Amino acid sequence: MKTAQDFVAEAKQQIQEVSLDQADRAIQAADLLLDVRDGDEYRQSHIPQATNISRGMLEFKFSNDPTLANRDMKIVLYCKTSGRSALSAKVLKEMGYLHVQSIEGGFDAWQEAGKPIAKRELPSFD
Repeated sequence: MKTAQDFVAEAKQQIQEVSLDQADRAIQAADLLLDVRDGDEYRQSHIPQATNISRGMLEFKFSNDPTLANRDMKIVLYCKTSGRSALSAKVLKEMGYLHVQSIEGGFDAWQEAGKPIAKRELPSFD
């Protein structure tokens, strides 16, 4: 019986991962920076300019949103540690998207490297 780790390992054999050192350049060249974590994770903090479509809704959003129909757009994905983004990249590739990359190490690696993050700002009651 396969485990989640087995599926992730298989996906990583079929996708393009970009190292953290290459991530900034890949993001700048991308048409879409996609955070595939759950909404509560995204709302807590995320990479600036990222759009959130959770892993569980990915195929449905890409199948039904006309703004995501261009199979030639450059997409960079990330999640917490790169497992969900690897699975997502594999699915998008299978859906015909030609330029999909996943950030190796995900948001945790991004944050540990001291790269910029966007955080939810709570209202001030001063």
